[in-house]
Amino acid sequence: MQFRIFGILIALFSSIATMAQTRYIDAVFSKIETKTYTYSDTLQLDVYTSKKDKIDSRPLILLVHGGGFGSGKRDNPLEKKFCTKMAGKGYVVASMSYRLLRKNNGFGCTVPAREKIETFLTATEDILKAADFLVKNAIDLRVDPNTIILAGSSAGAEAVLNTVFMKNQYRFKKLPYGEIGFSGVISFSGAVVDSEYISSETALPSMFFHGKKDKLVPFATAPHHYCDPDKLGYLMLDGPESIVKKLEDLNTSYLLAVDPIGNHDWANLAYGYTDIIAEFIEKTIIKRRMVQTKMEIRRNQ
Repeated sequence: MQFRIFGILIALFSSIATMAQTRYIDAVFSKIETKTYTYSDTLQLDVYTSKKDKIDSRPLILLVHGGGFGSGKRDNPLEKKFCTKMAGKGYVVASMSYRLLRKNNGFGCTVPAREKIETFLTATEDILKAADFLVKNAIDLRVDPNTIILAGSSAGAEAVLNTVFMKNQYRFKKLPYGEIGFSGVISFSGAVVDSEYISSETALPSMFFHGKKDKLVPFATAPHHYCDPDKLGYLMLDGPESIVKKLEDLNTSYLLAVDPIGNHDWANLAYGYTDIIAEFIEKTIIKRRMVQTKMEIRRNQ
């Protein structure tokens, strides 16, 4: 299956010749090594780095896999390929495991909303513990502790968006944020509990891939899994369309990539857009330029 991208602004994406000269765009390292660490109890993460990279401090991408908080693995083929390609562009990339509270329990309309919130809270707690481990070992891992980008797919995307944007919500603010700070967030088909909590303190450069026809995680504001109001699992979520309105008000960089006929399969498809992801990070985080862009992504049938 092939894909086409429409509406990319020249201000955001450089020419092919320029991109080839940028260390975060084309693969600059071909030999990537992976090491596994235990960051909390039995929870582990895999760190991808170049064997030949001698720079002492690299931007970190922390990846959270999908699977409805009940399945998925940090080292699935899609995750491994993504991490390897991004490490080849000059990043340190960590792919983490986290507690799968919904394993064998589902995450749909029969699951009480309060249990869904508890699941979000647990995932954020694990993300913070993983980030804390990576920061404490920044010298050995050659990580820049001041440049940490969260990325996630589906459930993982919900987890990373809640982690950065819900920090000041009364339930989330009890979690061990400490001095941990994040520089950006990348969502593959994710949503947040309440975009009203996005403030000048929590807003940061954000990138979203989403299908408008997604029936699990809303593109705008709608119930999680589109549950009816009389269902136990009725929980309103704010998708990327709602989130970027807040980011625009706060004059914060973002890229919203939308497939008008796409569904939740963008939780997987977005892994293939490593060049665009690296370019966004380069422009908005490494060079700290202002970019506010919406574009359409379509597939050829």
